[in-house]
Amino acid sequence: MQRSSGSRFFPLFISFVVIVIIIVAIVSISRAIFSGTQKTDDTPKQDTGRTALLNTGENHSVSLTVRGPIVAQEDFYSYEIAVSPSKRTMDVYSGYLDDVKKSKNLDNNEQAYEQFVYALDKANMMKGTMPSDDAKNDLRGICATGYVYEYAALVDEKPAKHLWASTCSGSKGTLDASVSQLNNLFFAQVPGSNNLIPFNHSSVDIEQLHF
Repeated sequence: MQRSSGSRFFPLFISFVVIVIIIVAIVSISRAIFSGTQKTDDTPKQDTGRTALLNTGENHSVSLTVRGPIVAQEDFYSYEIAVSPSKRTMDVYSGYLDDVKKSKNLDNNEQAYEQFVYALDKANMMKGTMPSDDAKNDLRGICATGYVYEYAALVDEKPAKHLWASTCSGSKGTLDASVSQLNNLFFAQVPGSNNLIPFNHSSVDIEQLHF
């Protein structure tokens, strides 16, 4: 009778050991897979703004937009300088409906564009963090008595990354670079641009915008 009990117990014991081994193997494999997934997620993400800035493909471009003080419709002005591998433009707008008052259009080439965007990169044009909250990206009413500067790297005319700064101390913006340095690079792309600017920037205000 004892031999019979022992011979019955032994297969059960073996089955139990096999089950335990299988469970341990499954847990180990699951941990390895989960750990691998975590490592992949922790990989630093590429800066899409800087990547777009340095791409010299025809569908890429960069822009500077400057908005003046918020005043009456008749007295409000803004302007934009846009540069792509094939063209350079400067448009001066009158009023809040962006009626073009003055415009200058020039050709460009890929080699010139490459030098320009690399200069912008060295001036940290895409250095800064865009808020995830859309409300914090709303520039309506920002710096009503001063100037707002917007910088964008665009793909198919849509911003891959958009940063801004202003001359108002209470509205620092998202750009972490020198406004005067970036502006001078854009102005140099359009000969005679200073004669098109519709208002006089305060040189003191602009020079202070070096974050």
